[in-house]
Amino acid sequence: MYEALLPILVAVALVAALYYFVRKGMTLFINAVSGLIILFIVNTFHLLAFVDTPDIPVTWAAILICAFGGIPGAVILILLAIAGITI
Repeated sequence: MYEALLPILVAVALVAALYYFVRKGMTLFINAVSGLIILFIVNTFHLLAFVDTPDIPVTWAAILICAFGGIPGAVILILLAIAGITI
């Protein structure tokens, strides 16, 4: 009886862990997309040209900042670009 209970508990734990990581992965994906949309809009309409700043390059570092930060991460990238710091 107990030897059948252990695989069931392990399977339930694995499903719970998989659900947790997929849910967090979707959150990171949504944050990254929203931040990159903001950067795309800023670069497409050359909004930083009003403050004599070149467009923000979309690099792996920018994608990671947008993934973990979302829209606030994109705003931080914009403020860093205005200050002259490129990532």
